[in-house]
Amino acid sequence: MIDTAVRAIGSDPANSNRSEYFTIGDLSREFGVTLRALRFYEDKGLLSPKREGLTRLYSRTDRNRLVLILKGKRFGFTLTEIKAMVAAHEGRDEGENLALSQDKVLQQIAVLEKQRQEIDDAIAELRSNLQLHANRSTLAD
Repeated sequence: MIDTAVRAIGSDPANSNRSEYFTIGDLSREFGVTLRALRFYEDKGLLSPKREGLTRLYSRTDRNRLVLILKGKRFGFTLTEIKAMVAAHEGRDEGENLALSQDKVLQQIAVLEKQRQEIDDAIAELRSNLQLHANRSTLAD
């Protein structure tokens, strides 16, 4: 599959040695996030696009970081935890934070399993109520 979000910087020969860059709109469309969210991640130091005038240009590293940020967010981690995990993933961190992230991962698994059980219980209760409603309607007819 061709990655349509990729945009090379211009066609001028001075840019030919640069790797591919993405605009804020490219990443927004590809990942289904708002421009505001991308700017927020930049403000928090999670992404660091270069600038050409008013245009933000995100590198492949920024794109890969965004993948990690969105995974971490989907798994329920805080931005501080995500930042530590990104640093560890990129090898900019000592083993201490990596161990911390392993503990956090185990804690988050426990939280998500508890939430899943609560959701399963709520669904079962709603289905039971729905069935009771259906039975009452049948008896009333």
